[in-house]
Amino acid sequence: MTQTRRQFVGNGLAIAAAFFGLPHIANAATLEEAIATFTGGSDAASDGITLIAPEIAENGNTVPIEVDAPGAAAIILFAAGNPNPDVCTVNFGPAAGSHMVSTRIRLAGEQEVVAIARMADGSFKQARQNVRVTIGGCGG
Repeated sequence: MTQTRRQFVGNGLAIAAAFFGLPHIANAATLEEAIATFTGGSDAASDGITLIAPEIAENGNTVPIEVDAPGAAAIILFAAGNPNPDVCTVNFGPAAGSHMVSTRIRLAGEQEVVAIARMADGSFKQARQNVRVTIGGCGG
């Protein structure tokens, strides 16, 4: 079988998209395992971190989320029901003016949003909130 240059390039792009373009699949099988991977198995306190998310989101494509954790070295967001539960990680340097994250995330449907902050002293703080989505954003 002979291939044209166009077919060869198209096949190469399809293979590259399949290899590099697939969503990141977390090594952890569950949300709790992903959290344990981030925290190293340490317990996370529920004070000292504020998670602001709507109780009901009209559209799952753009759900506003805010996390405030004074003194945090890093903040990670998880969305339990998404195909890729680890939504984002933000690291703060020593010159950071505030330790706050404000973003919009995509949610597949009703699920729990979890924010975990790794504090400068190595301890962890977490906040959880359930968000109901009327129109799913991840194929839901």
